[in-house]
Amino acid sequence: MMARCIELDRDCADICRLAATLMSRESEYAKEFCALCAKICRACGEECAKHEMDHCQECAKACMNCAEECERMAG
Repeated sequence: MMARCIELDRDCADICRLAATLMSRESEYAKEFCALCAKICRACGEECAKHEMDHCQECAKACMNCAEECERMAG
């Protein structure tokens, strides 16, 4: 039941880490990468929101906030 959620959590954490690295060094690919990061964060947030546990709901909110910020960066 939680396998997909955990998989997306890990993907989200990894891609966010790399997006932050690319932005910090002003990579020419940062905006493009942020668009992908937003997509993955949104998918993670939607999956986490399906689960009633408090930590899943908190994760869902954080992921959706991150997706919005990444969309702005990619803008």
